[in-house]
Amino acid sequence: RNVVKYVPIEKMLIETDSPYLSPDPFRGKSNEPANVKIVAENVALIKDISFDEVANITTRNFKNFFFNEKN
Repeated sequence: RNVVKYVPIEKMLIETDSPYLSPDPFRGKSNEPANVKIVAENVALIKDISFDEVANITTRNFKNFFFNEKN
């Protein structure tokens, strides 16, 4: 969480540690990719931006990184 404060959102990718280390409140259960929403919600809280901004920016970052898309 401390890293999220200092890394610019434009440089950030988000993920889950599936199938391990489920986020709260799912600790002790198997993690799944759908829990990335919880990660995005936490990033939004820490960065004081909307969930939609986190989703849009990190999706764009993903496309730029893996597919070299610049839009």
